[in-house]
Amino acid sequence: MAKIIDSIGNIRFLDELSSKNTTIHRLNPVVKLIVTLMYSILIVSFDKYDIIRLIPYIFYPIIIFNLADIPFIPILKRVLFVFPIVIGIGIFNPILDKEIYVILLGMSVLSGWVSFISLLIKCLLTVLAALLLISTTKIESIAYALRKLLVPKIFIMQLLFTYRYIYVLIEEVSRVLRAYHLRSAMKKRVSFKNAGSLLGQILLRSFDKATRIYNAMRLRGFEGEYIFEEKKSMNIASISYLLLWTVFFGFAKIIDIPELFGSILMGVIS
Repeated sequence: MAKIIDSIGNIRFLDELSSKNTTIHRLNPVVKLIVTLMYSILIVSFDKYDIIRLIPYIFYPIIIFNLADIPFIPILKRVLFVFPIVIGIGIFNPILDKEIYVILLGMSVLSGWVSFISLLIKCLLTVLAALLLISTTKIESIAYALRKLLVPKIFIMQLLFTYRYIYVLIEEVSRVLRAYHLRSAMKKRVSFKNAGSLLGQILLRSFDKATRIYNAMRLRGFEGEYIFEEKKSMNIASISYLLLWTVFFGFAKIIDIPELFGSILMGVIS
């Protein structure tokens, strides 16, 4: 039961963050979505051994965290939920790729470990960028941005309804589990023989709730098109935001910034 309540709290926490009024929150959602997609695509496009070249891209989430006044630790905890999946996928890299990549301090570093670390960093940065988008942009604004980018309406409706009515499903599950535990005080978990009937009840209650929600929407004039109340114009701040990040991402992709700074530093020292 506590885990279900935590799940509701996690979703509402991101909603509360997206309702803030900071410089990043006031930007056009289309611009923020484009920057996030561009950032994620460029991160993934790097070679599996290019760990050093990913360093400049760390500045993007750092700057957004500060300008948007987003707490770092709660967002990082949500990013770590994805890590077990990535570790399960990439843990075989050191086993399959045993070629020596570099000798560091007399120790041989295998290419498999380098690609594994690169995969973790890419996962961290891309998931972090997605969570920052959700934390600085309301779900309706993200849907509006997707519609502007010509994403099919059916996908946008599914996204909105899934995000908005996940509360309903979670609350129905919590009611069924609460009723079960009240009737079986000696049991801490749902027994296997009762699991099937409970799942059936949850399914039927969900269908019934969905039907009532849909009928209420139809009575209020819903005809398959979501009406967006808030339509932000493309202002100077949004255009500047897009141009600056585009230039920075492109520059970091074309030029090896860490190597450039290393060469400058070595020239100064010598």
